[in-house]
Amino acid sequence: MNLGLVPTKGNLILSKNTLKLSEQGYDLLDKKRTILINEMMGLIGRAEDIQTQIDQNFADAYVALQRANISEGISRVKEISAAVPLADNLNIRFRSVMGVEIPEVAVKEEDNELIYGFMGTSNMLDEAVEKFRKVRALTEKLAEIETSVYRLAMNIKKTQKRANALKNIIIPRYTDIVRNMTNVLEEKEREEFSRLKVIKNQKNR
Repeated sequence: MNLGLVPTKGNLILSKNTLKLSEQGYDLLDKKRTILINEMMGLIGRAEDIQTQIDQNFADAYVALQRANISEGISRVKEISAAVPLADNLNIRFRSVMGVEIPEVAVKEEDNELIYGFMGTSNMLDEAVEKFRKVRALTEKLAEIETSVYRLAMNIKKTQKRANALKNIIIPRYTDIVRNMTNVLEEKEREEFSRLKVIKNQKNR
């Protein structure tokens, strides 16, 4: 029993309340951990699927690029690629899962206009551009999911640590405090009852 707590009825009530709150806290943390794990596992499954798509689309895109290099010439393709502007069409929003902020990448609509003219180019170059645009879109989605998985994993770790502290330290400690304090108070009540009984008997003689 915690030596700092004197076994009184008031301290017993406080200890019981603390124990009850600790048990409720553990149940909530356990539910939160389960929800976060389920969310994370679902995202991991999506990440694996998107990674497979990226691998396939990268392979297709490089084949298309090789064809464009042959058709247009490497120097011409390099010249055109240098004119491609940096992507600035991403909006990042957040949604909350049990208090964990999960990013959502929203891509602004593009007109998908080509940055080069039709003169001196072929449909092979168009095909390569389109395939690499698809790879970029998949990569953006994969980055969103991997960031979400990381944040969930970190929060699951923290939640697990707190749940373990309640389960293995706080709850057992206050269970002992309540049990020992109850035993002490019951023993005092028995002693008081016996004392009063002796006094009553003495008065009746």
